Amino acid sequence: MTFPLLHPDAFAGKVAFVSGAASGIGASTARMLADLGVRLILADRDGERLAAFAATLSRHDALALEVDVASNASVETAIARGVGHFGRLDFAVNSAGIDLPRCETAQYPAEQWDRIIAVNLTGVFHAVRYQIPKMLACGGGSIVNIASIMGLRAFPGQPAYTAAKHGVIGLTKAAALDHAAHGIRINAVAPGFVETPLLGHLSNEKKKAAASLHPMGRVGRADEITSVILFLLSDAASFVTGACYEADGGYLTK
Repeated sequence: MTFPLLHPDAFAGKVAFVSGAASGIGASTARMLADLGVRLILADRDGERLAAFAATLSRHDALALEVDVASNASVETAIARGVGHFGRLDFAVNSAGIDLPRCETAQYPAEQWDRIIAVNLTGVFHAVRYQIPKMLACGGGSIVNIASIMGLRAFPGQPAYTAAKHGVIGLTKAAALDHAAHGIRINAVAPGFVETPLLGHLSNEKKKAAASLHPMGRVGRADEITSVILFLLSDAASFVTGACYEADGGYLTK
Protein backbone atom coordinates (compact mmCIF):
# COMPACT_ATOMS: atom_id res chain seq x y z
CA MET A 1 0.00 0.00 0.00
CA THR A 2 1.30 3.45 -0.87
CA PHE A 3 0.54 6.74 0.85
CA PRO A 4 0.95 9.72 -1.51
CA LEU A 5 2.35 12.60 0.52
CA LEU A 6 -0.33 15.10 -0.48
CA HIS A 7 -3.23 12.69 -0.91
CA PRO A 8 -6.50 14.60 -0.41
CA ASP A 9 -7.36 12.52 2.64
CA ALA A 10 -3.90 12.62 4.24
CA PHE A 11 -4.41 15.94 5.99
CA ALA A 12 -7.92 17.27 5.39
CA GLY A 13 -9.94 17.63 8.57
CA LYS A 14 -7.02 16.81 10.86
CA VAL A 15 -5.91 19.09 13.68
CA ALA A 16 -2.32 20.27 14.18
CA PHE A 17 -0.56 22.21 16.90
CA VAL A 18 2.26 24.44 15.60
CA SER A 19 4.50 26.46 17.91
CA GLY A 20 6.67 29.32 16.73
CA ALA A 21 3.89 29.81 14.19
CA ALA A 22 4.16 33.58 13.71
CA SER A 23 7.25 33.43 11.50
CA GLY A 24 9.93 31.31 9.88
CA ILE A 25 9.59 27.54 9.66
CA GLY A 26 6.56 27.52 11.94
CA ALA A 27 4.65 29.99 9.77
CA SER A 28 5.63 28.19 6.57
CA THR A 29 4.43 24.89 8.00
CA ALA A 30 1.18 26.38 9.28
CA ARG A 31 0.44 27.95 5.90
CA MET A 32 0.97 24.72 3.98
CA LEU A 33 -1.06 22.71 6.50
CA ALA A 34 -3.88 25.23 6.17
CA ASP A 35 -3.74 24.87 2.38
CA LEU A 36 -4.14 21.10 2.86
CA GLY A 37 -7.29 21.54 4.94
CA VAL A 38 -5.77 21.07 8.40
CA ARG A 39 -7.35 22.88 11.33
CA LEU A 40 -4.69 24.70 13.30
CA ILE A 41 -3.79 25.47 16.89
CA LEU A 42 -1.21 28.21 16.39
CA ALA A 43 1.10 29.15 19.25
CA ASP A 44 3.66 31.91 19.54
CA ARG A 45 4.92 34.28 22.22
CA ASP A 46 4.26 37.27 19.94
CA GLY A 47 0.47 37.27 20.10
CA GLU A 48 -0.02 40.34 17.91
CA ARG A 49 2.19 39.04 15.12
CA LEU A 50 0.56 35.62 15.37
CA ALA A 51 -2.93 37.06 15.03
CA ALA A 52 -1.87 39.02 11.96
CA PHE A 53 -0.39 35.89 10.40
CA ALA A 54 -3.43 33.75 11.19
CA ALA A 55 -5.63 36.28 9.38
CA THR A 56 -3.67 35.67 6.14
CA LEU A 57 -4.28 31.92 6.00
CA SER A 58 -6.32 30.55 3.13
CA ARG A 59 -8.58 28.75 5.60
CA HIS A 60 -9.95 30.25 8.78
CA ASP A 61 -10.01 27.11 10.93
CA ALA A 62 -7.17 28.46 13.04
CA LEU A 63 -7.03 29.25 16.73
CA ALA A 64 -4.19 31.68 17.50
CA LEU A 65 -2.90 31.51 21.08
CA GLU A 66 -0.21 33.57 22.76
CA VAL A 67 2.02 31.00 24.43
CA ASP A 68 5.36 31.04 26.23
CA VAL A 69 6.72 27.54 25.62
CA ALA A 70 9.17 27.99 28.50
CA SER A 71 6.15 27.97 30.84
CA ASN A 72 4.70 24.55 31.60
CA ALA A 73 1.37 26.09 32.56
CA SER A 74 1.19 28.20 29.39
CA VAL A 75 1.76 25.16 27.16
CA GLU A 76 -0.65 22.96 29.10
CA THR A 77 -3.38 25.60 28.89
CA ALA A 78 -2.85 26.21 25.17
CA ILE A 79 -2.99 22.53 24.19
CA ALA A 80 -6.03 21.92 26.40
CA ARG A 81 -7.78 24.96 24.94
CA GLY A 82 -6.93 24.00 21.37
CA VAL A 83 -8.08 20.41 21.75
CA GLY A 84 -11.18 21.59 23.56
CA HIS A 85 -11.93 23.87 20.61
CA PHE A 86 -11.35 21.35 17.81
CA GLY A 87 -12.03 18.10 19.66
CA ARG A 88 -8.84 16.25 18.77
CA LEU A 89 -5.10 16.46 18.03
CA ASP A 90 -3.47 14.58 15.14
CA PHE A 91 -0.23 16.42 14.40
CA ALA A 92 2.23 18.65 16.22
CA VAL A 93 5.19 20.67 15.00
CA ASN A 94 7.30 22.08 17.81
CA SER A 95 9.16 24.88 16.09
CA ALA A 96 9.46 27.63 18.71
CA GLY A 97 13.04 28.67 19.31
CA ILE A 98 15.29 31.61 20.00
CA ASP A 99 18.91 32.54 19.44
CA LEU A 100 20.97 34.94 21.52
CA PRO A 101 24.37 36.59 20.96
CA ARG A 102 27.34 34.25 20.70
CA CYS A 103 29.83 33.98 23.51
CA GLU A 104 32.56 31.52 24.39
CA THR A 105 31.59 28.99 27.04
CA ALA A 106 33.81 30.38 29.83
CA GLN A 107 32.18 33.81 29.49
CA TYR A 108 28.67 32.62 28.64
CA PRO A 109 26.09 34.41 30.84
CA ALA A 110 24.19 31.99 33.06
CA GLU A 111 20.89 33.80 32.49
CA GLN A 112 21.37 33.51 28.72
CA TRP A 113 22.03 29.76 29.10
CA ASP A 114 18.87 29.38 31.19
CA ARG A 115 16.72 31.21 28.64
CA ILE A 116 17.98 29.25 25.62
CA ILE A 117 17.54 25.90 27.39
CA ALA A 118 14.10 26.91 28.70
CA VAL A 119 12.74 27.81 25.27
CA ASN A 120 14.63 25.55 22.86
CA LEU A 121 14.71 22.34 24.90
CA THR A 122 12.38 22.47 27.90
CA GLY A 123 9.75 24.12 25.70
CA VAL A 124 9.78 21.08 23.43
CA PHE A 125 9.47 18.78 26.44
CA HIS A 126 6.47 20.73 27.74
CA ALA A 127 4.80 20.48 24.35
CA VAL A 128 5.44 16.77 23.76
CA ARG A 129 4.39 15.95 27.32
CA TYR A 130 0.91 17.39 26.77
CA GLN A 131 0.53 16.51 23.08
CA ILE A 132 1.02 12.76 23.52
CA PRO A 133 -1.99 12.13 25.84
CA LYS A 134 -4.26 14.12 23.52
CA MET A 135 -3.10 12.05 20.55
CA LEU A 136 -3.47 8.80 22.46
CA ALA A 137 -7.09 9.72 23.11
CA CYS A 138 -7.58 9.95 19.32
CA GLY A 139 -5.82 6.67 18.54
CA GLY A 140 -2.43 8.04 17.54
CA GLY A 141 -0.63 10.93 15.91
CA SER A 142 2.63 12.33 14.62
CA ILE A 143 4.98 14.86 16.19
CA VAL A 144 7.90 16.65 14.55
CA ASN A 145 10.40 18.57 16.68
CA ILE A 146 12.63 21.15 15.03
CA ALA A 147 16.26 20.56 15.96
CA SER A 148 19.23 21.93 13.99
CA ILE A 149 22.54 20.95 12.46
CA MET A 150 23.83 22.19 15.81
CA GLY A 151 22.05 19.23 17.35
CA LEU A 152 24.55 17.04 15.52
CA ARG A 153 27.60 19.28 15.22
CA ALA A 154 29.04 21.85 17.64
CA PHE A 155 29.43 25.48 16.66
CA PRO A 156 31.79 27.98 18.32
CA GLY A 157 30.26 30.52 20.65
CA GLN A 158 26.98 28.61 20.87
CA PRO A 159 27.20 26.33 23.92
CA ALA A 160 23.56 26.74 24.99
CA TYR A 161 22.01 26.51 21.52
CA THR A 162 24.19 23.51 20.67
CA ALA A 163 23.32 21.77 23.94
CA ALA A 164 19.60 22.53 23.54
CA LYS A 165 19.40 21.18 20.01
CA HIS A 166 21.39 18.05 20.94
CA GLY A 167 18.84 17.66 23.71
CA VAL A 168 15.90 18.00 21.32
CA ILE A 169 17.21 15.09 19.27
CA GLY A 170 17.75 13.00 22.40
CA LEU A 171 14.30 13.85 23.71
CA THR A 172 12.78 12.96 20.35
CA LYS A 173 14.41 9.53 20.36
CA ALA A 174 13.50 8.79 23.99
CA ALA A 175 9.87 9.83 23.53
CA ALA A 176 9.64 7.88 20.28
CA LEU A 177 10.79 4.72 22.05
CA ASP A 178 8.31 5.26 24.85
CA HIS A 179 5.35 5.52 22.49
CA ALA A 180 6.28 3.58 19.34
CA ALA A 181 3.80 0.84 20.22
CA HIS A 182 1.02 3.32 20.99
CA GLY A 183 0.44 4.77 17.53
CA ILE A 184 2.51 7.90 18.18
CA ARG A 185 5.39 8.69 15.83
CA ILE A 186 7.92 11.29 17.00
CA ASN A 187 10.69 12.56 14.73
CA ALA A 188 12.99 15.54 14.37
CA VAL A 189 14.27 17.69 11.53
CA ALA A 190 17.75 19.22 11.62
CA PRO A 191 17.80 22.23 9.29
CA GLY A 192 20.95 23.97 8.20
CA PHE A 193 20.97 27.76 8.07
CA VAL A 194 17.56 28.88 6.82
CA GLU A 195 16.39 32.32 5.70
CA THR A 196 14.22 33.14 8.71
CA PRO A 197 14.08 35.97 11.28
CA LEU A 198 16.73 34.10 13.31
CA LEU A 199 19.22 35.12 10.60
CA GLY A 200 17.85 38.64 10.44
CA HIS A 201 20.55 40.05 12.72
CA LEU A 202 23.35 38.94 10.39
CA SER A 203 25.04 41.35 8.02
CA ASN A 204 25.03 40.54 4.30
CA GLU A 205 28.67 39.53 4.64
CA LYS A 206 27.88 37.08 7.42
CA LYS A 207 24.91 35.70 5.48
CA LYS A 208 27.21 35.01 2.54
CA ALA A 209 29.62 33.30 4.91
CA ALA A 210 26.79 31.16 6.27
CA ALA A 211 25.72 30.23 2.75
CA SER A 212 29.28 29.18 1.89
CA LEU A 213 29.22 26.59 4.69
CA HIS A 214 26.67 24.56 2.72
CA PRO A 215 27.90 22.50 -0.25
CA MET A 216 24.86 23.75 -2.19
CA GLY A 217 26.29 27.26 -1.80
CA ARG A 218 23.19 28.81 -0.25
CA VAL A 219 21.04 28.83 2.86
CA GLY A 220 17.71 27.03 2.86
CA ARG A 221 14.20 28.34 2.48
CA ALA A 222 11.56 27.77 5.12
CA ASP A 223 9.31 25.96 2.64
CA GLU A 224 12.09 23.45 1.94
CA ILE A 225 12.11 22.49 5.61
CA THR A 226 8.32 22.39 5.63
CA SER A 227 8.37 19.76 2.88
CA VAL A 228 10.40 17.44 5.11
CA ILE A 229 8.09 18.15 8.05
CA LEU A 230 5.02 17.28 6.00
CA PHE A 231 6.57 13.99 4.92
CA LEU A 232 7.23 13.05 8.54
CA LEU A 233 3.73 14.04 9.61
CA SER A 234 2.10 12.07 6.83
CA ASP A 235 1.38 8.36 6.47
CA ALA A 236 4.11 8.30 3.82
CA ALA A 237 6.43 8.08 6.86
CA SER A 238 4.31 5.47 8.65
CA PHE A 239 7.35 3.31 9.51
CA VAL A 240 9.53 6.24 10.61
CA THR A 241 9.92 7.15 14.28
CA GLY A 242 12.80 8.30 16.43
CA ALA A 243 14.58 9.64 13.35
CA CYS A 244 16.34 12.94 12.78
CA TYR A 245 16.16 14.06 9.16
CA GLU A 246 18.90 16.42 8.01
CA ALA A 247 17.74 19.21 5.70
CA ASP A 248 20.95 21.17 5.45
CA GLY A 249 22.14 21.56 1.86
CA GLY A 250 24.84 18.99 2.55
CA TYR A 251 26.33 20.78 5.57
CA LEU A 252 26.74 17.65 7.68
CA THR A 253 28.27 15.60 4.88
CA LYS A 254 31.52 17.57 5.06
